[in-house]
Amino acid sequence: MKKLLMKGNEAMAESAVRAGCRFYSGYPITPQTEILEYLYSRLDEVGGDCIQTESEVAGINMLLGAAAAGVRALSSSSSPGFALYQEGISYLAGYDLPAVLINVSRRGPGLGDLPVAQEDYWQMTRGGGNGDYRTMVLAPSSVQESADLVYDAFDLAEKYRHPVLILADAAIGQMVEGVSLREYREHDIDSGSFAVRGCKKGEKPRLVFNTCYTDPQYDENLRKKYQSITDNEQRWEEFQTDDAEIILVAYGVSARICKEVVKTARGRGLKLGLIRPITLWPFPRKAFDRLGDGVKGILSVEISALGQMVDDIKVACDCRYPVDFVGTYFDVPQVEEILKKAEQLLRKAEK
Repeated sequence: MKKLLMKGNEAMAESAVRAGCRFYSGYPITPQTEILEYLYSRLDEVGGDCIQTESEVAGINMLLGAAAAGVRALSSSSSPGFALYQEGISYLAGYDLPAVLINVSRRGPGLGDLPVAQEDYWQMTRGGGNGDYRTMVLAPSSVQESADLVYDAFDLAEKYRHPVLILADAAIGQMVEGVSLREYREHDIDSGSFAVRGCKKGEKPRLVFNTCYTDPQYDENLRKKYQSITDNEQRWEEFQTDDAEIILVAYGVSARICKEVVKTARGRGLKLGLIRPITLWPFPRKAFDRLGDGVKGILSVEISALGQMVDDIKVACDCRYPVDFVGTYFDVPQVEEILKKAEQLLRKAEK
């Protein structure tokens, strides 16, 4: 298959177009602005609409309106801008509306800074808005996977009538790699039973979206939806975990580094393996259920100072193994630093 050399942001934008996305609204913010820039001309070529909004709040609410009309709709931002999306995402979940949102994250909190970081894990996986809701979160570790996951995200959003989030750190959004793009698809905006459309008197009844439900059955339906996502949509990659004594857990660009750590460790006689969550929610608990008694400990590797993924790892492995953390605030984790921490964890477990 023919490959194109593309930046991660541009590959995600093009993949959205090929998946049938015909509406984009968003506000420019580094390091994801290329998504908006790319779609500004690209959507016009396919008869779609791209709107640079006056703010992130406007961007998420325009997305909600387009999604309600049945259009495959996309928005994107970066960490502090994505924080402003949270009320709108909560409404998307409350209305049972499908939409795709991309966060090309950077360092924070507050306005933060531009270097690559993975500090939005809690924001993305816990639901930053009010109420009972979760959002599916997909985390690519390459330009190719970025394109593939955006393409899949539109189908997942419509399958569950729910917003789907892509968490791509700045390194993935800005790096350039070869990518094979999927075929074009057209989406019928009238295909969803939920889609709002004009009707004359005496035709179909007026459709009203509501986030205030009084039927107790809604509680059960909500639980069933989230349970179905949890049961059926866990995704992960395993790398040399069969005989591993220490399991590294990492996503995004950190996982790429961890693969090199595993290879280096194996060359030194240390049995390391890697679990790379592709879905950050639902967190891939099934991957940890497969681990055997030979595992001595688990090490979360993140570009954050606090270890935001540690709690999910502990829950996923039912606290059967000691879980430690190695992270950085100013740069990507270094191979020798991760190896040193893994060796310390192994020695501690063997005492």
